Amino acid sequence: QVHLVESGGGLVQAGDSLRVSCAFSGRTFGSYAMGWFRRAPGKQQGFLAANSPSGIIYYGASVKGRFTISRDDAKNTLYLQMNSLKVEDTGVYYCAARKAAAKSYYTDDIDYEYWGQGTQVTVSS
Repeated sequence: QVHLVESGGGLVQAGDSLRVSCAFSGRTFGSYAMGWFRRAPGKQQGFLAANSPSGIIYYGASVKGRFTISRDDAKNTLYLQMNSLKVEDTGVYYCAARKAAAKSYYTDDIDYEYWGQGTQVTVSS
């Protein structure tokens, strides 16, 4: 059973940077495709970034150029570095995982099997 725990959220000002982390346990991290999603207030959960087991990366349009997804297989941890934060980036950030082929990544939340509990990020103006 895979267990995911997000951390690093908080209250920041517009223009600031923040890094959130996702600790993975229970299986071999290197065999899993990972993703970040966000649930903003009053909105549906939206895709942010995905990372295949081999490190192929894909970003959602709203964060491309500002956010960077990365993984450290030695630490079993997924990261999301967020720069130039905007008020509209406010929300609960979730990481997700599914076992996948090396070059496979996923942008739809229904494709993921495991989810963390989320970490709140609030960006003030």
